[in-house]
Amino acid sequence: MYNHSRMSILSGKHILLGVTGSIAVYKAADLASKLTQAGAKVDVILTSAGEKFVTPLTFQSVTGRRAFTDKDLWGDEAHVLHVSLGKTADLLVIAPCTADTMAKLAHGIADNLLTVTALAATCPMLIAPAMDGGMFDHPATQENLKTLQTRGVLVAGPASGHLASGLKGVGRMLEPMELLGHIRIALGKKEKLAGKKVIVTAGGTQEAIDPVRVITNHSSGRQGYALAQAALDAGADVTLITTPTALTPPVGAEVVNVKSVQDMLDALLKEKGDALIMAAAAADFRPKSAAKDKLKKRDGIPQIQLEAAPDILKTVAGSGSGKRRFKVMVGFAAESRDLLENASEKLKSKGLDFIAANDISATDAGFAVETNRLTLLFADGTQETLPLMNKSEAAEKIIEHIARLLE
Repeated sequence: MYNHSRMSILSGKHILLGVTGSIAVYKAADLASKLTQAGAKVDVILTSAGEKFVTPLTFQSVTGRRAFTDKDLWGDEAHVLHVSLGKTADLLVIAPCTADTMAKLAHGIADNLLTVTALAATCPMLIAPAMDGGMFDHPATQENLKTLQTRGVLVAGPASGHLASGLKGVGRMLEPMELLGHIRIALGKKEKLAGKKVIVTAGGTQEAIDPVRVITNHSSGRQGYALAQAALDAGADVTLITTPTALTPPVGAEVVNVKSVQDMLDALLKEKGDALIMAAAAADFRPKSAAKDKLKKRDGIPQIQLEAAPDILKTVAGSGSGKRRFKVMVGFAAESRDLLENASEKLKSKGLDFIAANDISATDAGFAVETNRLTLLFADGTQETLPLMNKSEAAEKIIEHIARLLE
């Protein structure tokens, strides 16, 4: 999953985290910590089996809030506790969720604080199954899984891999960062871009010189990946068309891997959607022809002839044909001089709704750093200058403008 510190989708959200009896509880403690660091209010409910692996104090230490156990079900608050917990939460997450708890949820059995709260809850529910060899594939578990999914319960995982018994198979609980991605999708389902499709391009294209070497640029893909995540947080269906990068795509994005400008153009021509965000740094020039074999030093310095690469934005904008593939089109202008003039010219020539211009000569913005300083130029002539900010914050600003234009 694309990892950046800012997760405003989680800020102020009330997350109810159910923890059941599995060795994967150590991941649940990490998840609770990460949710809290992202600004969520996390209330933990531990089952009695969960308490055999970890104490309530562990969760209280990482969330700063009380952790509830079955003892609380029979305490002074018993007649309202499960109702108040279930009615105030934005999302109920059960991670790890054992085969036993899945069976209870599927059949409406409410014999502990967690399952009685699940029955009373009015918020969406996300479960992260965790169990040992053969248990997840068992027909009873699969039947319970189908029942829960039919009722709208969201399921994240399980993954395949090494299990506590030493067996290998399906049953590993997802890692906390991946679960965070699923939680973000669950929370974004009713946000401003719900039901919309957004295509994002990211990274620097690679134009082959020979089978080994390429002409490329310094783009890291960070801003494009942050835009894909921000669009997912806003509830959109996201396709991320990306060149090779060191980043892991956000959970929930449909990923299309490309290398060259031509690859990216071909991929885009297969897509239709509500918005296109062209954050990739696509080459303006490419070698006229790539050598069939690796160029050798002993043969002397090669003369590489360049030609114009296809103009992706002009082509997908259907320039002159009136056949726009996307309702809203956003471009980027990474410039080292005459920033606003060059960006304005690009805005008009490509037929964009707005363009994000950034000065790549600045050391704290642009390529290969975590921050950006953008000026947004709109087709109606207005401008908005954004201060230096994290690329994820910049992405959220751009998504807000796209949502307004789509309204």
